[in-house]
Amino acid sequence: MLTTYTVENGKLALREGMREAEALRAAVWIDLLNPTLEEERSVQDALGFELPTREEMQEIESSSRLYREGDVLFLTASFLHGADTEDYASSPITFVLSPSALVTVRHATPKAFMVFGARCQRTPAQLLTSPDAVMLHLFEQIVDRLADILERTGADMDRAMHAAFKTARSGEKVDKKDRDLRAALLSLGTVGEVTARTAETLLGLTRILTFVSAEKANAVRKENQPLLKTLVRDVRSLAEHGNSLNHKATFLLDAVLGIINVEQMNIIKTFTVVSVALMPPTLIASIYGMNFQFMPELEWTLGYPLAIVMMLASAMGPIWYFRRKGWL
Repeated sequence: MLTTYTVENGKLALREGMREAEALRAAVWIDLLNPTLEEERSVQDALGFELPTREEMQEIESSSRLYREGDVLFLTASFLHGADTEDYASSPITFVLSPSALVTVRHATPKAFMVFGARCQRTPAQLLTSPDAVMLHLFEQIVDRLADILERTGADMDRAMHAAFKTARSGEKVDKKDRDLRAALLSLGTVGEVTARTAETLLGLTRILTFVSAEKANAVRKENQPLLKTLVRDVRSLAEHGNSLNHKATFLLDAVLGIINVEQMNIIKTFTVVSVALMPPTLIASIYGMNFQFMPELEWTLGYPLAIVMMLASAMGPIWYFRRKGWL
């Protein structure tokens, strides 16, 4: 889908679908979502440069993601999307910054794009003043969105941590403990996935902003350079916060796994004690279960009760010893 954003007499003219070359050249922002070959060619013919293919967008080399051709910058990074639906994924998005227009090529829709599009309809004169201003304000919206995701992720992590430690201290039944610990483990696993994908997005933004900063003399207008510096600081602080959350999530995952291991060891210990306690009675029963012809005890009147008493005494002996040692 091809969407053009054009400012006409201080108002936003937003149009979807194929446009003529003159209309494309007049747009300040051209957004391509899952573009067709026809849409790509129309933009390329109108603006005079080639757009990267989806395969080229997925390449991981820095030289393939960040480069300059003449006076046009090509900037690609992976961005987190689906955080609201918990269907987390990352998808590469390319920002093509030319003197006349910003072109975005994407195959997913992060929420920041929808929010920014709505903002453009309310205040087009502030956000759509120039292609570089559109790109920087869009990055600003993405950073705000990532900050919200990290805040929510931190809160989810705290709830999972308190639930796990509360479960470990409680005297609940084993099956309920297992369910609670499993839920905490899944929650922390989700948190770890979100923080990892957020860190990937912030890393991509850092590389883009570093590249743009090096090219700012030609790519960014003087009035927009303070916004670029603010974005660099914000992304750096979010990256540090994201790394902190990632380390915390790793620690909590290890802690929950440790709690689960302790619970499993308690169960194994119980089975071990039972097995050891039953070994002497089993030995006694095996001896008197042999079918030899000459076994004096078989003719004793009190032989059977005596064997029962011996088996009970031999079973209680290990249990008493374990309790004395504090193993039970």
